[in-house]
Amino acid sequence: MKLLFSIDKKDYDACDHVLVRNSARSVIIREEKVALIHSLKYDYYKFPGGGAEEGESIVDALIRETKEEAGLTVISNSVKEYGYVSRVQKSAYDPTEKFVQDNYYFLCRTEDAVAAQSLVGYESEERFTLEYVDPHKAIFVNRNVHHGPKDPTMIERDTRVLELLMSEGYFKS
Repeated sequence: MKLLFSIDKKDYDACDHVLVRNSARSVIIREEKVALIHSLKYDYYKFPGGGAEEGESIVDALIRETKEEAGLTVISNSVKEYGYVSRVQKSAYDPTEKFVQDNYYFLCRTEDAVAAQSLVGYESEERFTLEYVDPHKAIFVNRNVHHGPKDPTMIERDTRVLELLMSEGYFKS
């Protein structure tokens, strides 16, 4: 899979151990809009997806996380590699830990029906909501609205991926 870009905050010199947790993100485009998760509490948009669990393939993580966060069932034979973003920074939870994550983005289609979400912890607290959004709107909100305590690196990562998709012609407008 091609590297889209890297984010390295170089803020981890004092860290004495490393946590690697790769993730999968679904890119679902319908009628010039993209399926995104909207945090109603902090007003930002992100691609559906999340971290792979121990022993889980990255595609299986994509399918599970998309179902949990968005209530969408990925059609498994529609999954196509898009690219990945490499991220390295000091952990937000442990100041002695270096956090390393490759975020894999996959173009995919889903069934039309939307099931109930299975949100946990912070996802419920932030009131994650599936929305089909014009990519221009998501970019504007992510770049121009204050998002409280959320890590701006994660928000900027998905914003830059949206810009790449637009520049590569995935949206007509």
